[in-house]
Amino acid sequence: MTRALAMVSGGLDSILAAKLIKDQGIEVIGICFKSYFFGPGNAIKMTKQVGIPLEVVDFSEEHFDLVKNPKHGYGKNINPCIDCHAMMLNYTGKLLEKYNADFIITGEVLNQRPMSQNRISLDIVKKESGFSDKILRPLCAKNLNPTKMELEGLVDREKLMDILGRSRKVQMELAEKWNIKDYPSPAGGCKLTEPNYAKRLKELLEYKDRPDENDLEMLKFGRHFRVSQDAKIISTRTGEEAKEIKNYLSTKDVIFLADTFKGSMIIITGKPTEEDVEFAAKVTARYCKGKDEDKIKIKYGYFKNPMDKFIEVKAATDDEIEKFLI
Repeated sequence: MTRALAMVSGGLDSILAAKLIKDQGIEVIGICFKSYFFGPGNAIKMTKQVGIPLEVVDFSEEHFDLVKNPKHGYGKNINPCIDCHAMMLNYTGKLLEKYNADFIITGEVLNQRPMSQNRISLDIVKKESGFSDKILRPLCAKNLNPTKMELEGLVDREKLMDILGRSRKVQMELAEKWNIKDYPSPAGGCKLTEPNYAKRLKELLEYKDRPDENDLEMLKFGRHFRVSQDAKIISTRTGEEAKEIKNYLSTKDVIFLADTFKGSMIIITGKPTEEDVEFAAKVTARYCKGKDEDKIKIKYGYFKNPMDKFIEVKAATDDEIEKFLI
C-alpha cells in the first residue's frame, strides 16, 4: 500500500493536504515539529479530526541555531520560514525509510505568502530539503510541474488541486465539506511571527547568545525592561500571567510586590546591581494602585524564599518607563 508522511503544522492547509491524499486510498502518517517557538497542540487536535496518526519530532536545539542565523533571512519579524520549512522537510525525508513511506506531503500553497511561498521560495525549500523528488504539494499541485509520484501513478494528479494566492475561500469550503472545525488562523502557532515576541527575542540575543528554555518562555509574558547588561525586569499584566510565569522562574530571580497596594508582580532576572533593584521597585510602584502616592513601600525577595526585604520609592515616571521598555 502506498504510504505518505504529511507535515502537519496544526493549521488548516496542512490538514487539508493530508485529507486530500488520504481520500485517494493512500495511508497517511502526520509528522509535526516541536521547538521553543511552536508545539504540537494544534496538530494533535487537527489530525484527530481527519483520523490520521501523528508523530511529534522535537528539533528544538537545531531549530534554535537556525533561528539565530538563517541562510535565507527572516520574514516580517524573526521568522526564518524558508530555512525552517527546508529543515522540516529534511527531517521528514529522513523518516521515510523508518515508516516505509513513499513520499512527503506539505500544505504549502503557491503565492499564499509573498515571501516564503512564491515559486522561487518553494523551489529553494524543495532543493535544500535534500528530498526534492519526494515532495508533493497537493493543494497547489496543478500550478506546479508534475512530481515523480504523479508521473509514476502513485498519486492521481486529476484529484489534486490548483489553489493559488492569498484567498482562503477554497480551503474554508473544503473544511466545511469535510467537517473540519476549530482550526487556527494562518501562522497562529509560531511565536516568531508575533511582533512583540520577535522584538524581545532579538533584544535577548544581543545580551545572551544561548538563552535557556525558561528565558525564551518568559518572553511571552508582561512588559520587559532592559536595565543593564546583566539584568532585565518583567512586569506581569494580570494575575494569570503572574501565575504562569512562575513556572519558568528560578531561585536566582527576585520578586517585587507593593506592600499595601494591589498591583503587578515584578521580576528581575540576571545579575542586578543595587540601582537595578531600586528601579525594579520603582516599576513595581508604577504598576500598583498606589502609583500616585509620594512614597510606596515595596517588598521583595528571591523566588520561593521569604519576601523579607523592603524599600520605599516613588513610582517610575513615564519617561523612565519609555527609556527602558523593550
